Amino acid sequence: MAKIALVQFKASTKKEENLKKILNYIEKAAKQKAKLVAFPEFMMFYTSSSQTPKDLANEAETISGNFVKSIARAAKLNSIQVIGTMYEKSNKKDRVFDTSFVIDKNGKVVSKYRKIHLYDALGFRESTKMTSGSKISKPTSSSIGKIGMLICYDLRFPEMARNLTLAGSEILVAPSAWVKGEMKEDHWITINKTRAIENGCYVIAPDQVGNIYCGRSLVVNPFGKILVDMKKRQGIAYADISLKEIKKTRTVLPLLKNRRKDVY
Repeated sequence: MAKIALVQFKASTKKEENLKKILNYIEKAAKQKAKLVAFPEFMMFYTSSSQTPKDLANEAETISGNFVKSIARAAKLNSIQVIGTMYEKSNKKDRVFDTSFVIDKNGKVVSKYRKIHLYDALGFRESTKMTSGSKISKPTSSSIGKIGMLICYDLRFPEMARNLTLAGSEILVAPSAWVKGEMKEDHWITINKTRAIENGCYVIAPDQVGNIYCGRSLVVNPFGKILVDMKKRQGIAYADISLKEIKKTRTVLPLLKNRRKDVY
């Protein structure tokens, strides 16, 4: 069993203010003996509809910038793995990548993933400020198991979760900023449970709360049981991840093995 932490908070528009909170959460998670702490999408800062694409691009950083470096130092200092997110500079004028990263307990960035499905749906158009990534990152080995990375809207595309699982993922981590709206919380709960059930894996989905976001950060086990639902509260929640549970579930419910690759 491995203890993980997930953080749900309301990011402000101020980068330094959020960074201070993030570093504090890392320290708290480590003190509770968590091996990994996962943060929501857009933890760097909240982008209001009035913020221009140019302003967002100016605020964005590279993966080697101060924001990630500060988090990496905290990961090393506290000997804990961190999964976080950032607005990453791109070569496309006035557009940024929505990027997640994995930092090991030695403070090294061991993986990053640029969101490939931009949220151009239900009245939103992320593509007006962002540019999409072009590849799914390979699963990352960690002390809790092999981690596959998605971001928010990616959860609605089962092909991505399945590809990550077939590549070896045992835990899917989906930092999110799930927008409120009609049936949106129902969609959120259903999709996270479904991705876990159909792939026989854990799903860890830390979410933003407040502003326009619905909260409900989740941890779901491979059989679809919700282990953590943070509702609307800010703070940290903890869950135990068991690789034996994954193996057991995939044995009694062998969905991956029973696929008819000869037919579809």
